[in-house]
Amino acid sequence: MVRRTKDEALETRHRILDVAERVFNERGVTRTSLADIAKAAGVTRGAIYWHFTDKADLFCSMVARVTMPMESPICQMDHRASPDPLASIRDMMVGILRKSSEDPQVRRVFHIVFHKCEHVDEMQPVWQRFNEMHAGCLLRIEEGLRAALTKGQLPKTLDARRAAFGLRALLDGLMSTWVMDPDHQPQAHEAEALIDLFMSALHAAPRPAQRTVRRRVKLAA
Repeated sequence: MVRRTKDEALETRHRILDVAERVFNERGVTRTSLADIAKAAGVTRGAIYWHFTDKADLFCSMVARVTMPMESPICQMDHRASPDPLASIRDMMVGILRKSSEDPQVRRVFHIVFHKCEHVDEMQPVWQRFNEMHAGCLLRIEEGLRAALTKGQLPKTLDARRAAFGLRALLDGLMSTWVMDPDHQPQAHEAEALIDLFMSALHAAPRPAQRTVRRRVKLAA
């Protein structure tokens, strides 16, 4: 009996989270109340408060149960250990974009976080998680680019830090653009083509600007 009660409570919790995800996506986080979610889930507000402290807790729990693209195993790759760091970085970026485009729940939650939610203090755990996720991705890309420089895969004039920022900005931009319309289904080859286009440009790193030496000319009196 105790096990059944626990299973029922867990089932109720999952149902509330599923419904919250749908309602937040439809109405936005600010415009959705716990009463709205309770009604849609077929439970009482008391049932929601049994599982969650408030709406912010419910929202954070909804996001926490989803593994974001930049948290997936492929994004934890150590490119420095690869014999081909550039190929390793490319595989990671393609994997991130594929998960962003092919996993409906990831796309839905990503859409809610970036397009249906205000940056308020109550949601700080979510924003902190995403900030750490982005910082970790940037670090791994930069480490991979430095390894590629060491192996002679890239010109010595390349600024690894700036290039890493550019690659991560490409990821952020594509993911954000794609989830603006949750019904849009981008093709995998789109991601690969865009990544290859950007990475090919890394081989044409500009040379450091040369200082112009001005000669002082003494004019005859």
